Amino acid sequence: MADREPIIAGNWKMHKDHLEAIQLVQKLAYLLDIADYDRQDVVVCPPFVSLRSIQTMIDSDKLPLGLGAQNCHWEEQGAFTGEVSAAMLARLNVGYVICGHSERRAMSGESDQVVNSKVRAVINHQMTPILCVGETLEQRESGDASAVVVGQLEGSLAGLTTAELGGLVVAYEPVWAIGTGRTASSADAQEMCAEVRATVRRLHGDEFADATRVQYGGSVKPGNVRELMAQPDIDGALVGGASLNAEDFALIVSHRR
Repeated sequence: MADREPIIAGNWKMHKDHLEAIQLVQKLAYLLDIADYDRQDVVVCPPFVSLRSIQTMIDSDKLPLGLGAQNCHWEEQGAFTGEVSAAMLARLNVGYVICGHSERRAMSGESDQVVNSKVRAVINHQMTPILCVGETLEQRESGDASAVVVGQLEGSLAGLTTAELGGLVVAYEPVWAIGTGRTASSADAQEMCAEVRATVRRLHGDEFADATRVQYGGSVKPGNVRELMAQPDIDGALVGGASLNAEDFALIVSHRR
């Protein structure tokens, strides 16, 4: 894994109100020690309604946690009922924004072009995009997994320069493993994460590719995190369900103890 600093991020999806969110972060902070944060970036991505509460808590308690958002709109402002802009997130000291999660692509019809616009908006406000890519079970079984992931990367990064992309994080999430209890084998995960890095290398050169962090997401749990993180092209995890339990998420974060 070269010298890339790992990143473990918890995507809470539509779980936890702001009071429950505070309790979860309090418990997580109690379970982790400073060495856990020194080894990697640790990020929590609560729902929009909890961002301010968690941001205030991180600041007041001086917690070494990163704050992430699960989505944003690409426009600065306007008549977009129910949407939240990257500018609004930046004012809350949000450091990371998930872009193009498979659930957004599937349920909201987000195309690569839409995801590209969101990545641009996030970068324009000095935040780091966590760009999600991944194939469905049907696409994998038909032998199209690589082509799908490469296509999503190319479309989502189209027109962006290496300098603009900065500290880009890419999360490879096989759609068939999200919330299903199924996990790609460590070999399968490594193969696709290596494909992601090879694509980034082709698009933006060796130096940028070697520095880009590639996460694996898809039913990551305390029981499989060590094997996954031991792979040379896997630099962290985008954790779903297990991040909603402080003990489980702490075990994932502290897997290198």
